[in-house]
Amino acid sequence: MNNAYIRPVRDLRNNYAEIEKILNEHNQVIITKNGNGVAVLMNIEDYSEIEDFIQAKKVAKKLGEAEKETSLPNAKWIDYEDFFNEMKEKYREV
Repeated sequence: MNNAYIRPVRDLRNNYAEIEKILNEHNQVIITKNGNGVAVLMNIEDYSEIEDFIQAKKVAKKLGEAEKETSLPNAKWIDYEDFFNEMKEKYREV
């Protein structure tokens, strides 16, 4: 994130070209209504990077949880082929 600009909601209609230029420069625009923040606009590429980061963080958290579970005395182990078959069945396309 480079900079965040605060703009009133009316600028979406009246000054969209300015807002688009700000977004194309990889800055964010905080939209306000009656002085209160209501939304954040960002470049779609920046949004995609944030989404990728969030997904990677979720996966890392789940892997960390799984790693902790492996040290438990009652940890259940299954063959990887059984696991993949179970996942294919669970998430198969309809």
